[in-house]
Amino acid sequence: MSLKDNSAGRRVRIFDTTLRDGEQAPGFSMPTEAKLAMAQALAALKVDVMEAGFAAASPGDAEAIRRVAEEVEGPTICSLSRTRDEDIRASEDALAPAARRRLHIFLGTSPTHRQAKLKLTTDEVLKEIERSVSSAQGRFDEVEFSAEDAIRTERAFLKEAMQCAADAGADVLNVPDTVGYTSPEEIYDLFKELTATVRRREGVIFSAHCHNDLGMAVANSLAAVRAGADQVECTINGIGERAGNCALEEVVMALKTRADYFDADSNIETTGLYAASRLLSELTGQATPRNKAIVGRNAFAHEAGIHQHGVLEDRRTYEIMTPTDIGLPSNELVLGKHSGKHALKARAASLGFDLGANHVEQVFAAFKRLADEKREVTDSDLCALITGEHDAGADWEFVRVEMRSSSEARMRPFARLTLNHRRRGRISDIGTGDGPFQAVFNALCSATGVAATLDDLSVTQSAGRSHAEVRVLYNEQVFAGGGSDADIIVAASEALLAAFNHIERARKRASALLVGAA
Repeated sequence: MSLKDNSAGRRVRIFDTTLRDGEQAPGFSMPTEAKLAMAQALAALKVDVMEAGFAAASPGDAEAIRRVAEEVEGPTICSLSRTRDEDIRASEDALAPAARRRLHIFLGTSPTHRQAKLKLTTDEVLKEIERSVSSAQGRFDEVEFSAEDAIRTERAFLKEAMQCAADAGADVLNVPDTVGYTSPEEIYDLFKELTATVRRREGVIFSAHCHNDLGMAVANSLAAVRAGADQVECTINGIGERAGNCALEEVVMALKTRADYFDADSNIETTGLYAASRLLSELTGQATPRNKAIVGRNAFAHEAGIHQHGVLEDRRTYEIMTPTDIGLPSNELVLGKHSGKHALKARAASLGFDLGANHVEQVFAAFKRLADEKREVTDSDLCALITGEHDAGADWEFVRVEMRSSSEARMRPFARLTLNHRRRGRISDIGTGDGPFQAVFNALCSATGVAATLDDLSVTQSAGRSHAEVRVLYNEQVFAGGGSDADIIVAASEALLAAFNHIERARKRASALLVGAA
């Protein structure tokens, strides 16, 4: 496999297992079409290897691997396999259309796995490794062997197992921390010893596959890289069994940001990281936590006044990478109760308001009062405070909301709205969508005449009530809204209406400016 030149040092291969280990996690299962969409995004990132599934697990998994192998270009396509002949044949069949194919064989090596699960002696384990890896030779472009639960395997026996796999012809020797048990110091020492003592032909590399049960998957993977690992196995957003896997975006950006320390980099097109993260969230219905490193909404957001002042002067005061590195257009100064006057004035200026000394004091006092009531003060909130519209009441109000949904595929979710506008009176409209919430959103766009895009929806529940927050994009601006109700759809609808009221105010201000200019 050719890897592009790296002025920072060696190139670490990225083995993505979002579609296999990640998809196995409860709540993250994906149908074939969703897997294909995610696979295309991973190919655009230029992952080196894409583990598309476990062919022997089910006919659906085998079909998904075959579709990825047929339709996705760029990465080596991989299938997981036990040492069984039928597993190897299933992987061979599923991977047949791929331009470059890898078989990933695994077998437990720890005392716990040997005794409790496999019922095999150490000699029997070695024979099974030798037989299965040898059997795969010539049938795949590459063969990877994983010693499952390697970290809890006796070190002497782990070296034997790895030597056995290398002698049988394995191209990649993977050392999984299957249960997230190790520490950076321990795994560094282990990889140092393995890379120094296991004899292997030129081009055979060691790989790290770390789970996050103790919250150290990324740190352990980076320690393994420092000790000689040439491949890291990871997933988008760190999804995976139990607490997840090493997060691809985190390990990649650590290598990129600290190339001076690791003397290594990856082949990943980092500007696609944010989009890939968002796509995975959309496909699985699992939102990325706000405080998630690299791709969470707060990763480049600043609310504290001291931080905002520093970033306004020089972003390097509190940012070690740029938002554009991961595909975001800019950082975000979040206006909340911790924000200061510097951020308020900067945001007002970006919205076209030049606040004098006296006016900024008045607006700042009103802003602080509002910020104590809300988690976040939006651009539309700030505009309303500056212009004195904030207490003027909403333009749009719900009179009636009707929704219909059905389990029958031929009947799309449907919404009928009756709204009251303070000047235009009552307006009714209908909308359809992939779900009742999308139907309400489409009906609102039609009724209000606003061609908006839904950017984000989050819902929490407490004390028998649902609390919804939405972000809507209109004219390249974000408009947020919140709602609360016992019914989750009603709460989300109220949040949407609040966002649309903010848009209405922004449109009125824009019209007033045009009239004034004329």
